[in-house]
Amino acid sequence: MRRGGKGFVLSCCLLAAAEAANQHCWAKAQEEKVVQPLRIKKSSKKEVTNEPAAPRVQIGFEKESSSGPDNSLGPHLLKDFASDQKQIWTSPFHVRMVDADWLLPLGLAAGGMFATDTEASKHLSISPGRMNEFKTFSDYGVASMAGATGALYLWGQLTHDDHKRETGLLAGEAAFNSLAVTYALKYAFGRERPLEDNYRGRFWQGGDSFPSEHAAAAWSMASVVAHEYPGPLTQMLAYGLASAVSASRVNARQHFPSDVLIGSAIGWFTGWQAYHKHHDPEIGGGEWETYAESQGEAPERTSASKGSPYVELDSWIYPALERLAALGYTRSEFLAMRPWTRSECARLIEEAGDQLVGKDDSESEEANRIYSALEEAFEGELSGGNERTIRLESVYAGMTEINGPPLNDSYHFGQTIINNYGRPYQEGFNSYDGFSGYGTEGRFTVYMRGEYQHAPSAPAYSQTIRNAIAVMDANPVQPAIPIPAANQFRLLDTYIAANVAGWDLAFGKQSLWWGPGEGSALLFSDNAEPIYMFRASRIGPFTLPWVFSRLGPMKWDAFLGKLSGNEFPPRPLIHGEKISFKPTPNLELGFSRTAEMGGAGRPLTFLSLFRSYTLFTSGANLPPSGNPGKRTGGFDFSYRVPFVRNWLTVYADSLADDDPSPLANPPRAAFNPGIYMPQLPGLRKLELRVEAVYTELPIDESAEGHFVYFDGHYHDLYTNKNNIIGSWIGREGQGMQASSTYSFSARDSIQFGFRHAKVAKDFLPGGETVSDVSAKTEWCLPGGVSVSAWVQYEKWRAPLLAPGPRTNWTSAVQIEFYPHSQSW
Repeated sequence: MRRGGKGFVLSCCLLAAAEAANQHCWAKAQEEKVVQPLRIKKSSKKEVTNEPAAPRVQIGFEKESSSGPDNSLGPHLLKDFASDQKQIWTSPFHVRMVDADWLLPLGLAAGGMFATDTEASKHLSISPGRMNEFKTFSDYGVASMAGATGALYLWGQLTHDDHKRETGLLAGEAAFNSLAVTYALKYAFGRERPLEDNYRGRFWQGGDSFPSEHAAAAWSMASVVAHEYPGPLTQMLAYGLASAVSASRVNARQHFPSDVLIGSAIGWFTGWQAYHKHHDPEIGGGEWETYAESQGEAPERTSASKGSPYVELDSWIYPALERLAALGYTRSEFLAMRPWTRSECARLIEEAGDQLVGKDDSESEEANRIYSALEEAFEGELSGGNERTIRLESVYAGMTEINGPPLNDSYHFGQTIINNYGRPYQEGFNSYDGFSGYGTEGRFTVYMRGEYQHAPSAPAYSQTIRNAIAVMDANPVQPAIPIPAANQFRLLDTYIAANVAGWDLAFGKQSLWWGPGEGSALLFSDNAEPIYMFRASRIGPFTLPWVFSRLGPMKWDAFLGKLSGNEFPPRPLIHGEKISFKPTPNLELGFSRTAEMGGAGRPLTFLSLFRSYTLFTSGANLPPSGNPGKRTGGFDFSYRVPFVRNWLTVYADSLADDDPSPLANPPRAAFNPGIYMPQLPGLRKLELRVEAVYTELPIDESAEGHFVYFDGHYHDLYTNKNNIIGSWIGREGQGMQASSTYSFSARDSIQFGFRHAKVAKDFLPGGETVSDVSAKTEWCLPGGVSVSAWVQYEKWRAPLLAPGPRTNWTSAVQIEFYPHSQSW
């Protein structure tokens, strides 16, 4: 009791001192609030008005009347408790799509902790004596917080201070609500505590570990106090003590990390519920909005959300916007997560326009030209657009002539033409003629891109090559089947989508590009034909509340799709998730994960799907019905270098097959680094890009190509219709690309490129080297016509395919017409 008394007195003194210190600061902050000036857009097509903002619509639980709640102790508390419990337990029915911004990170964190609880708790090197000290600290910590809030209530009663009285009362209500929820869940889940059954932490065994009531009570009281007195000192003390209590429960081995995480989340939510429903704003305290409110997702705004199609990955829009970003005129773009919707592109163009206002010097001349071209292309979106739009986006025709034997087997021998939507090609004349268009109606979008493709036939592989492929892929030797001529109509990106609370939900054939580079993306690119998928993508960046705001703007992207053309085994599924954030305007960090699963021999079950998200260890010993499949982790970054920010950007993409992230074990990771210079000294229209890529890892498991882009069960891993959906470098390769582009205008340019690749001999008998040089030009003519021409010389040497070096010339021309949209 002596130690508990000291904790109680100390907490009372600290909270009282914090309250007194913050009263003046908070009042002064309220007095110093100023009206932010209106931002005038550069575009003259927009009108700026000074109309008063619409009244804020309350979302969620209804507050008490303006006269304020009854802050005295009495019979009404029992009624309030029953009402609070009803709202808490029914809260899942009020979750909105925008809440996925915080529910997804919470769910992923909880899933990761569930998967690692046993190992994490086992390896805590804490002596029994220290464990008892941590347990005592957590007990006294919660008791001290309860005593401090009780003291505030009594202090308010004695001094007739409604604010202190409400703080103590609401903190107590929140604590009781959190304990009621946690104890109900404890008996429902029955999880064993860490010291029981060797840290297995099994559920429904009659235990009471999940969730932590100490963490819930501490965070419920801390969150109320921190919002009643929203000063930095109060928040630091309240949340610091709650965090210490939570950590102590893990160190004392009373709970697993996941128990504490969920308990803390329950405490935070019950604190919000009590404050949101019963707080009287007339007596002081800060505002505590729901996350949906903080993002401006009021009902009337959500219903006005407009559908918007994605910009195709081969569009000139992306290089133009990337150049503006590298020059420092946009700061909120996420280059490693594409495609972007037209509305997202319009937002970035507006951002660049704001930065260019008042600038008319030589440094901004190139940026102004790019901005003007983009502003013209997105005139409809920048002017507000219409609720209903039908647009024939483009009509195009492409012709390609290949003289000499090309490479066209990305999974084994490489590709002469890369990042081309998996279009078929062989030696001789090849062509594709297509169109794209879309329609929008309110929040809904329908998009279609299709083309007729022609490619000549090719002979079957020889017996020697087929034997080698069987060894490389660990498959039976396949029969000699010639490659037939292609004369087919194919849909490329074709989908239906809906804009729901800032999320774009799309179903159909879709392409992705998950990487900061232009020539290669290890996890997902347009090197293969678009796959059928359901995709949920955050349209614009968002910022999480509280300390997570330090991560800066963030974006989410997730999909579940089907891979076609696989034979070993057929019909696999793939899902992936990617989150990127920008802690500074010049640094972008991205974390991604994919899992190929299901298919013949491995049925897709709820258990296997759940484990594919949460299991971070090998699933080799699991039965087929619960196997999580082949999981692949990714990490990427891009950084505008200090002192030369407008001149140099460095970036890297990476992939890990057996580890949760490439950062966990870099020697076992494939890498794709690069540099980008949007301008050169004295040549502001000339840009330079250099990228390297390798999947030939210096580890034993990498021998014979049985590591990156390969799995012991999925022998066609990461392919769609026989093309790798990741990097063109393929398996056991290393290479580099360099290109330099001179821009005559925003859409008129000439580019020279060089590419070199080498494939390891322990994968491909005799190895392989490939080198090519190319030149490409694009011109935009009057009347919405664009013409591009490309020529490439390639030399390759692969003893398995041919006894000596082989060469080929590839020349291509594409004509594209961009008509105007029709809206009503």
